[in-house]
Amino acid sequence: MVGYPNAVYRLIGHPVTWLGRLITRCDDTWNSATRSPRARRLYGVVTLLLVLAVSLLTGIAITALLDCLFPDIVALILCGVVASTLLAQRSLDSHVLAVAEGLETEGVSGGRAAVAHIVGRETKGLDEAAICRAAIESLAENFSDGVVAPLFWMVAAGLPGALAYKAINTADSMIGHRTERHQAFGWASARFDDLVNLPASRLSGLWLSLAAVPFGLSPAGALRTMWRDAGHHRSPNAGWPEAAMAGALGIRLSGPRIYDGVPVDERWVGDGRSGLTARDIRDALKLYRAACALQIAVLVLVVLSLELW
Repeated sequence: MVGYPNAVYRLIGHPVTWLGRLITRCDDTWNSATRSPRARRLYGVVTLLLVLAVSLLTGIAITALLDCLFPDIVALILCGVVASTLLAQRSLDSHVLAVAEGLETEGVSGGRAAVAHIVGRETKGLDEAAICRAAIESLAENFSDGVVAPLFWMVAAGLPGALAYKAINTADSMIGHRTERHQAFGWASARFDDLVNLPASRLSGLWLSLAAVPFGLSPAGALRTMWRDAGHHRSPNAGWPEAAMAGALGIRLSGPRIYDGVPVDERWVGDGRSGLTARDIRDALKLYRAACALQIAVLVLVVLSLELW
C-alpha cells in the first residue's frame, strides 16, 4: 500500500533490478548469434536455473538469518517487510493513474507519454480510446503478475517462493520474447513463466469479478466474459484478468495493435464499449483497488481461521 521508497531505491536499487543485472550478464555472455539455436536454448535453460537458484538460496538465507537474530514475531515482521518489496501493488496503481492524469491535463500526447512506460506496443499512433485500453489491459495483466502471483507464491513457499517467482517473471519480461535474439534463449523462461502464473491468473480474475459487487457492476458479466474470451487471448494467462476487467466494466479490451512496427490483429476481449476515456481508467483503478483489498481480507480471514482452528 505504501510502495517501495524512492530513497531506498536510489541507495540500493530493488530486488528486481538486482535480478535484472544477473539476467543481463547471462544474456550478454551466453546468447551469442554465433551459437546454434539448440545451444542458445540450452544456455537459456541454464540462465533460468541460475536465477532460480540464486533467488531461492537468497530467500532461504534471509529467512534463516532473521530467525537467528530476532525473536519469532520480530523476525516474522522483518521478513514481511522484505517480502513486501516484491509486490507491485502501489507502483502499478501510480503508473496507471499517471495515464489518466496525462490524458486529463495534456490530452492525447500526455496519455501517450505516460502509457509508453507500461506497455510494449507502439504508442505514437494511439488515440484516446486505444491509450485507455492499453492502460487498463496493463493494469489487469500486472494485477495478476505483479500482485496476485507473488503473494500466491509467498503464501505457498514463504520469502524463497516469492523471490523465485520474481526471478522467473523478470527473466520472462527481459528475455522471453519471440524475437530473433530471444526466440531460443528465452524459451525456457517464457514457458516456465506461463506455468507459474497459471493459478494466479485465474485467481486474479475471480478477485476482479467479486470486486465488482460493491460498485454495482456486473460480477456475472465478468465471469461470463472470462469463460468465453480468456482462451482467445494471445497469452494463456493474461486473458483471465483482462476478460474479468472488461466484463465487469462493460468495455472491450485487446483488439488490433502494433508491435515493433508490425500490425497484430488480436481478437477483442469483451463485448461492451470500445470508445474509452480517462474516466474508464479511473473506474478500472477503483475495481483494482477493491480487488487488492478483497485479496488481503480473504488472506486475513484464512489466517485467523487457521489460528482459531
